[in-house]
Amino acid sequence: MAMTRRTRRKPNDRGSVTVEAAIALPALVIFLGLALGSLSAAADQVRCVDAAREVARLVARGEADQAKDAVAQIAPAGAEITIHTEGEHIHVGVQATPVGGMVPGLHLHADAFAVREPDG
Repeated sequence: MAMTRRTRRKPNDRGSVTVEAAIALPALVIFLGLALGSLSAAADQVRCVDAAREVARLVARGEADQAKDAVAQIAPAGAEITIHTEGEHIHVGVQATPVGGMVPGLHLHADAFAVREPDG
């Protein structure tokens, strides 16, 4: 007895790869953009901390006029600095928006504190 083999045809999957790629590629690009933006934001956060610490040190030594130059050299572009002195205590804050706002909702802030050094 001869057996006949029936083959069942698969549904047409021709366009499914194109649709999957059309969905996956933008998701991958967005993920990579956010990942790179986050790494850049981490580097900018370190720069904010360094700038705040350097400005606090300069103000404590009585060299407040050099603070703006230090921020321009150390902090990320567009960073804002606040200096509050109360008696001998100095508080410096640096705020910045990382990567020109590429990572939405992320704002960088660093604080540094110092005590004014005695004149000598």
